[in-house]
Amino acid sequence: MSLSASGPARDEAVASTRAWIERAVIGLNLCPFAKAVYAREQIRYVVSDAWTAVALREDLAHELSTLAGAAPAAVETTLLIHPHVLTQFDDYNAFLDDVDATLEALDLVGVLQVATFHPGYQFAGTTPDDVTNNTNRSPYPMLHLLREASVDLAVAAFPETRMIFQRNIETMRRLGVAGWAALGLVARSRPPETDSVVTEERPRPA
Repeated sequence: MSLSASGPARDEAVASTRAWIERAVIGLNLCPFAKAVYAREQIRYVVSDAWTAVALREDLAHELSTLAGAAPAAVETTLLIHPHVLTQFDDYNAFLDDVDATLEALDLVGVLQVATFHPGYQFAGTTPDDVTNNTNRSPYPMLHLLREASVDLAVAAFPETRMIFQRNIETMRRLGVAGWAALGLVARSRPPETDSVVTEERPRPA
């Protein structure tokens, strides 16, 4: 495993991620479930030192097992931040097959799920500079590990969950490029533009 990131680099990655959660995820209400777990400090931030997809998969397996074994009151969700690997979005997108395979190998399908965020995130049918891609653009490439049971509870408590994605698109369009830039959220690991796009929507932070 390579979960050994520490010192200024780790501190910067976590600080940038927390600023993104505060200003975008919570500040723009992109996820109505994020504020509570953030305020209660139930988010586990892990900065991986992995430089290869193989090493990252090992870190992912470790963090999935850690989350599954932790009490929800202590750790509700995990953000696995990986600044050095999968910095190009097409590589990141391809790695999602490994994510699914890891969940299956650990027998955690239906127990945990993984949401996706990346500095170069691009949805199908959009151009790279489309402001709506910012709903899933984070300062660093990261994998968001969630508990299925918590997602189910959130959906039950928020009947309009299925409308969140469309509402977020509308929020980004109203905000515009200048409005997003004004949030001061710098992409710390922005890859070159690629032709790879995500064709399906994955869960938002909870």
